[in-house]
Amino acid sequence: MIQSVAVRLTLLFIAVLIPVSAIYSVKLIQKQAALAEQVKTMAVAGQAGEGVWSFNGALPVVFGTGSLLSFLDANPVERITVVYEPLMWNVSERIVLIELRDKQHAYYPSDMETKIFTDKAVTAPWGAKLNFVPRAELSPQSLAVFERLDQRFADARPQSEKAGWKAGVSGSVSAVLTLGMLAFLFSQLKGQRKSLKFIEPTQVQGSIEDLVGMDDIKAEVAQIKDQYQRRAEYAEYGVSKPFNVMFSGPAGTGKTKLASYLAKELRLPILFHSAANLETGFVAGGSNTLSRIVAMAQRRKRCIVFLDEAQDLFMKRGGRRKFDDDTANTLLSVLDGVRSKNDAEIIWIVASNFNSETMQMDEAMMRRFQMKVDFRMPNGEERLAIIGHYLRQRAGKVLPQPDLHHVVDVTEGRSPADLETIVNQAGITAAQSGQMIGADTLMQAAERVLVGNVNVHTTQERERDRHIIAVHEWGHFLVDLEHERQLPNSNWAQILADMKTIKISLKANPRTNALGFVFHKQGVNLLKTKSDIEHDVRVLLGGMANEELFFGEEGTTNGAHNDITRVTKLLHHAVGEMGMYRKTRLNFGALSQGGQDGGREPDAETRSIMEAQSERLYLETKAVLARLKPLTEHLVNRLLETNEMSLSEALVEIRNFEGAMKLLEAPSHAAPAPSN
Repeated sequence: MIQSVAVRLTLLFIAVLIPVSAIYSVKLIQKQAALAEQVKTMAVAGQAGEGVWSFNGALPVVFGTGSLLSFLDANPVERITVVYEPLMWNVSERIVLIELRDKQHAYYPSDMETKIFTDKAVTAPWGAKLNFVPRAELSPQSLAVFERLDQRFADARPQSEKAGWKAGVSGSVSAVLTLGMLAFLFSQLKGQRKSLKFIEPTQVQGSIEDLVGMDDIKAEVAQIKDQYQRRAEYAEYGVSKPFNVMFSGPAGTGKTKLASYLAKELRLPILFHSAANLETGFVAGGSNTLSRIVAMAQRRKRCIVFLDEAQDLFMKRGGRRKFDDDTANTLLSVLDGVRSKNDAEIIWIVASNFNSETMQMDEAMMRRFQMKVDFRMPNGEERLAIIGHYLRQRAGKVLPQPDLHHVVDVTEGRSPADLETIVNQAGITAAQSGQMIGADTLMQAAERVLVGNVNVHTTQERERDRHIIAVHEWGHFLVDLEHERQLPNSNWAQILADMKTIKISLKANPRTNALGFVFHKQGVNLLKTKSDIEHDVRVLLGGMANEELFFGEEGTTNGAHNDITRVTKLLHHAVGEMGMYRKTRLNFGALSQGGQDGGREPDAETRSIMEAQSERLYLETKAVLARLKPLTEHLVNRLLETNEMSLSEALVEIRNFEGAMKLLEAPSHAAPAPSN
């Protein structure tokens, strides 16, 4: 399909030549076999029964002495019989029998002697007495004689004949290795070509309505569809740019599905190919693959070409080697605004997981795309609609009106593909237990997908570690609870709805190598106030502060490593990038070589402010937890018994604990700390 006319005609000629040459070879072999049979029946003048394929078996055979040529020159020979057997196309075995005085003298000439013998036979008087006999035509009695001659001349055979079988084996091995290498290369290139395949619009399953909660993105695609269908009218307004579309956004947001549904809407064939697989392992392999894609698209004339995972193609060019940017350069020329008539109806959709606003991309490549569709993660309402959509596909196995708000909360920042995985996992869990899919099943599935497999056996026999982890996790929880209790119009129902914590567990998580975890929902506020940041820092510091209260400063563990890292980043963002706790609002982080959170270390003033605020917030957190220490001890004991507790179970334990309300409502007394 992608070859030129000359190449296709050449391939057609070869395809016709193969059976023609095979038929000719078969007929030639048959003709040679018939001719051989005719030759066997031929007779020569002489005694009755004497044919051309025989030698005088009545005479005894003796071994000749001296040189073959010397013997011929010194004696008036009566007959010379050369018995030969072909070994290869250029190597044969021969034994020369010379009749003299009622005897046959046997010689086995060397390669050089054979050449001289052949040359002299033309002019020598004994040349007319030569008789050639193929060994394959000898009688069984004659073969017995030559087996004894073979034994006698075994060590005297010429080296070329000794190595004949080695040459044959070597040639066969060489041929096999050559064919193997060619087969490997063919399979590699064939794999590249097999992936280049158009999918017809009738083969696409589903429709654009299946993409729930993407109304703004679907509106962008509707504009592309309208512009393509009415391109002549748009051209009257001067809009005649090629249809180069860039899909960008996080993985799993539906870029590939939307491209396939667009192809179905426009009734166009679509070719899917991963830009990461453009490279074949050979120099210029990526550019050659792109050229094949272009050739296939030009033959289809009206089609869509979808390149996925194209992050590398958008990176700035300028590789150290000459061929590093071949693929990107080829794509630039393909997406150029100057196109032929056949190219004008080809839609190129290039998808990546990068965002042009946050990543440094090649400017020339970006200018090729007049249409850009930015995909995003679904919001809470959209996540609810997406989960409901997938549950409706299993309507017969779902409990009526399941409460989905917890699942929606814990999946903040998750893609539609993640939500589909969670619903699928819930279906698997329900099928294994023979139950219906409900809110509890969905939460178990969400924990399995978002947190990973957990087990209690890893920490069951490690009482010390379990005790430390329980103290640590309740420190985070109680600091967050204290904050929620102090909010206006706070009540237990509101706390149950607003707190981020879903579950506290002492089960080990192999995915993160953690001996316990807190399953919590993500925050919905994209904008963080100074108070919000300080609260996040206090919650993170709550784990280590509680460890210090229970086990002393020497008893704190490295389990707070991740918490301290996040605290450092939060405070650096607040002080170094947002100018909080300063008189001026300057972003010193922007001056670092690496941009945000990167490059060189913060300056001395920034570090001093960060350390002061960290110390202040840590002391405040420690004061809150010191007041709640009796409640913490009770909760730790309950968690050690049950291994895990949900938010509702934790709130019930707190409300039932004697004196809990007094502890929660008592004022905290934190030691004063320096503040900048």
